[in-house]
Amino acid sequence: MSSGTGTSTFVIRWINFLTMLLAVAVIGFGVWMGAHHDNCRKSLTLPVIGLGAVILVVSIIGFLGALKNNSILLWIYLILLCIILVAILVFTVLAFIVTNNGSGHNVSGLRYKEYQLQDYSTWFLKQLNNSHNWDHLKSCLVKSDDCNNLSKRYRTLKQFKSAKLSPIEAGCCRPPSECGYPAMNASFYDLSFHPISSNKDCRLYKNSKAVKCYNCDSCKAGVAQYMKTEWRVVAIFNCILFVVLSMIYFVGCCARRNAARGNSKV
Repeated sequence: MSSGTGTSTFVIRWINFLTMLLAVAVIGFGVWMGAHHDNCRKSLTLPVIGLGAVILVVSIIGFLGALKNNSILLWIYLILLCIILVAILVFTVLAFIVTNNGSGHNVSGLRYKEYQLQDYSTWFLKQLNNSHNWDHLKSCLVKSDDCNNLSKRYRTLKQFKSAKLSPIEAGCCRPPSECGYPAMNASFYDLSFHPISSNKDCRLYKNSKAVKCYNCDSCKAGVAQYMKTEWRVVAIFNCILFVVLSMIYFVGCCARRNAARGNSKV
């Protein structure tokens, strides 16, 4: 075996061994999420387990191909890795396109921004306006502590008015500022005042913990902004992952070529 063959197969062997351990950890995390009764986390179970399974299968093929210096296994490994690279590239491009629109609007006297649903991409609008999708997201929001903890975090009205709320807190836990409802504290507004805006969200907001502004477009916009931020983080991570996997793909090509040369000499 030449030094080039030994080096490339050794490197890809250990890279895929470490990747197998990572895949097992990802699958274990998916199973752990599935064991909990939180429907929000349960919705991520299958994608997480699927991702771990794909990584595990590809890593095993690459590891065995490098271990046995088998050009056929390395061919299969490279084809699967190429498919993964293309999928990552397509998803990343789409993620940047989908998250290109939408930004908050400054409101006088507030440290946080308010968000409007029509500012976001058509894809976000379609997903959030789907009643089945929104009912699931709304049930998650009601169970979460995003709105329930506001009165605990901000004891006085002065503290609340100077707070820097998250997009979901700003859109789902309070009525839009244009409604003109006086805030009594962080979780209660005086709804006896006639709203000064025709925005339908003003009529939809209630002080009840189970209602709040969860049916409002402002809440959907806050979720859209949250999703946009999360997608941008994932897209940036995918860019890094794409570079790393491209390097592994290059090493795999070297190992496959050297394996083929070794077999042809036998």
